[in-house]
Amino acid sequence: MFDSHIYIERRRKLKDKFNTGMLFFAGNNESPLNYVGNTYKFRQDSNFLYYFGIDIPGLAVLIDIDSDTTILFGNDFTINDIVWMGPQPSVSELAQASGIDRSENYDNLYNVIPEAIKRKRNIHFLPQYRSEHFLLVGNLLGIKPERVNDYVSIDFIKAVIEQRSIKAEEEIEEIDKAVDIAYRMHTAAMKMIKPGLTERKIAGMIEGIAISLGAGISFQPIVSINGQTLHNPHYDNEILPDSILVNDSGAETELHYASDITRTIPASGKFTNKQKEIYEIILNAQMKCIESVKPGVTNKTLHLLAAKTIVEGLTNIGLMNGDPDEAVAEGAHALFFPHGLGHMLGLDVHDMEGLGEDYVGYDKSNSRSDQFGLNYLRFAKSLKPGYIFTIEPGIYFIPPLIDQWKAENKFFDFIDYDKIEQYRDFGGIRIEDNILVTEDGYKVLGSKPIPKTVYEVEALASK
Repeated sequence: MFDSHIYIERRRKLKDKFNTGMLFFAGNNESPLNYVGNTYKFRQDSNFLYYFGIDIPGLAVLIDIDSDTTILFGNDFTINDIVWMGPQPSVSELAQASGIDRSENYDNLYNVIPEAIKRKRNIHFLPQYRSEHFLLVGNLLGIKPERVNDYVSIDFIKAVIEQRSIKAEEEIEEIDKAVDIAYRMHTAAMKMIKPGLTERKIAGMIEGIAISLGAGISFQPIVSINGQTLHNPHYDNEILPDSILVNDSGAETELHYASDITRTIPASGKFTNKQKEIYEIILNAQMKCIESVKPGVTNKTLHLLAAKTIVEGLTNIGLMNGDPDEAVAEGAHALFFPHGLGHMLGLDVHDMEGLGEDYVGYDKSNSRSDQFGLNYLRFAKSLKPGYIFTIEPGIYFIPPLIDQWKAENKFFDFIDYDKIEQYRDFGGIRIEDNILVTEDGYKVLGSKPIPKTVYEVEALASK
């Protein structure tokens, strides 16, 4: 937890966006895994963490704009709880640690909010994503649970996104720590890889590092020799001598700030010529995008730069033809690069995505495309100092997509489908780093670079 003055100041800035009403925050609860006493690992709601910093289940907060009062609702632990869990802070102590005005019993929510509704006061709340919160908010506000998110406060959403998008110094330091944990995860994977291991061995090892150095993984790692499947969740494959392993993984710090790094590693310790060619195209695209980061540039511009650089590289090795600008404009590149360049990063690995991807990544000046590939771009806005986001281009050979486009006669002027057959079993490669936008440019986060040139990756993987 940061010092209380940080949370007090964050809440002050939020309250300044509203003239009247109440702001409601529901903290997360523990969730049963397979029976009540065996729960999933607890993870507090990120908005709750941002404004209050309290990493304990069973809490809620009301900020009353009119009386300028913040109330923490919760129940103190019973002696039975303490027998199993040890001494726990009281709700009033938690309120004091966060600089919250006062605390009340959790059940008082069911008096305070209905009374406010009777007085026709506006209750602002954010989109919900947990079943118990649909029920909670529905009961408190008299809304059918399945319709709760129809009544969210757009003003509240926009105020939170505007504030959380600009990372303060203490947040940048935390994300730096998260990237440093990822450095350990990724370099260990490079040293460990060899033919005969399973993906699971490496996935388990990197998760262990994340747990030992922070709060664990920031998302379920993608550790796969089938890199053409963008979010492959399985770890069952044996790593073969000619395999390339996509390791897309990150860590959370103890305060739950995230990193998200991707590296692609040759199982044998050395890329084949074909693998090296594709890898160098991706690395070139990523470096061009990173070097173009500065305030005022849109992330959509960076995405299109990556796409054009990929097309130019694929044209040089005979997989594409024609004018690169035309190919990108028409979307022909998306056969190989079918996802967005990156996303915001912070307390969430896809930062604030639960508030609505279009609110986070788009605005009046940047609307979402309906073109395949480009429509998956999560973040298109103009960059501002304090933004932290990822840059992650990739090239993939996805047989079902290749077959579909070929059958539909798509982009024959730009794509050499006969040559692609030589890459049908290639898989995929991507490279990702976490970038801070500074006043005059950028900083790649982490205290030291995570190896990513062909020479650097092979040097570790060959060990």
